[in-house]
Amino acid sequence: MSNTTQLLRFITAGSVDDGKSTLIGRLLHDSKSIFEDQFSAISITSERRGMAAVDLSLLTDGLQAEREQGITIDVAYRYFATPKRKFIIGDTPGHEQYTRNMVTAASTANLVVILVDARKGVLVQTRRHTYLASLVGIPHIVLAVNKMDMVDYSEARYSEICAEYLAFAAQLGLTDITCIPLSALVGDMIVDRGANMDWYQGTTLMNLLENIVIDYDVNTTDFRYPVQWVCRPQTEEYHDFRGFMGRIEAGAIAVGDEITVLPSGRTSKVKEIVTYDGKLQRAYAPQSVTLTLEDEIDISRGDMFVSSNALPKVAKEFAAMLCWLSETPLDKNRKYLVKHTTRTAKCLFSNIDYRVDVNTLEQHSTATLNMNDIARVAMKVQQPLVFDSYTTDRATGSFIVIDEATNNTVAAGMIA
Repeated sequence: MSNTTQLLRFITAGSVDDGKSTLIGRLLHDSKSIFEDQFSAISITSERRGMAAVDLSLLTDGLQAEREQGITIDVAYRYFATPKRKFIIGDTPGHEQYTRNMVTAASTANLVVILVDARKGVLVQTRRHTYLASLVGIPHIVLAVNKMDMVDYSEARYSEICAEYLAFAAQLGLTDITCIPLSALVGDMIVDRGANMDWYQGTTLMNLLENIVIDYDVNTTDFRYPVQWVCRPQTEEYHDFRGFMGRIEAGAIAVGDEITVLPSGRTSKVKEIVTYDGKLQRAYAPQSVTLTLEDEIDISRGDMFVSSNALPKVAKEFAAMLCWLSETPLDKNRKYLVKHTTRTAKCLFSNIDYRVDVNTLEQHSTATLNMNDIARVAMKVQQPLVFDSYTTDRATGSFIVIDEATNNTVAAGMIA
């Protein structure tokens, strides 16, 4: 496996008992990505429960409470790889009270697999998860019509569900959607095609995951580089070295390119691009590098290098979609901390425009926010932030809100 093998992050979402954990277990099992002792352990557990076959969902439902109730509560992450690609899977909860768990898992995902039980069709939870996927900007959506074995592998039933779902997704402006009929229990259309759905000529789920193009999921045009650390080695060899360390969140940079430092607005040119393995002439998102400049400029953590011909916004006030994560409701009369890229500043919520009912997409007026609520808010920060809209760049358009008294993360936001 090459160190440069591409990484795909994806999550599964769906209603309770749609088979998310079984699907992931089937992916891991059929792609030969689990160890013998793991398979032996879940085989013993399945036998104790009197099951005729091995319950593959036990590979991901790791919490004791989950196994006892037969549900997913926390986000379970699993890692596996094939010769073509590396994968990180997030198995998200189906219950509405765990909306915050799905939002945090979805924020870094390239793709979401939304499961639908072929017997039940598109449910309220299906619409809710699709809305959340669109809210956090997941680029690729797979509608997995599961449990086809329970409806006699009916092509008509599959077509009916796909048509209803695509009509709803169109209301949210979603276009990159692939529909796949499958049976996680039997294994049809997961890794192998199986022999029960000859009428379906599309791809299997694994083939899609291995080959879907994700090169353009990151903004490749507008250079964005939040400064994480100013590097001044106290050694005789490098006593004159002054580099700026961080990760390229969008675009690319080359030696000699002109950059603008925000929020100061000063300009300079890139002198060197330094990495652990040596110097580069060009670097791309999401590489972590150290940049040196031709000019001496006062730069510190939280500043951002950007393309001089593609400037982001610099402001102390902005609107955002906010998911409230804390059990303690939002208090508009107190200050919080907002952490955006590498900058942290105090903030106030000047207004709550509306709360979204994630089940119906209706907008309601509200004076506060409780756990799992999603709302559009207006915010004011003490220091100017350098940002893009979330739809332009997920990295520079997102932030978290911290309770400065407890240091707990209480909300996650996406700048409008």
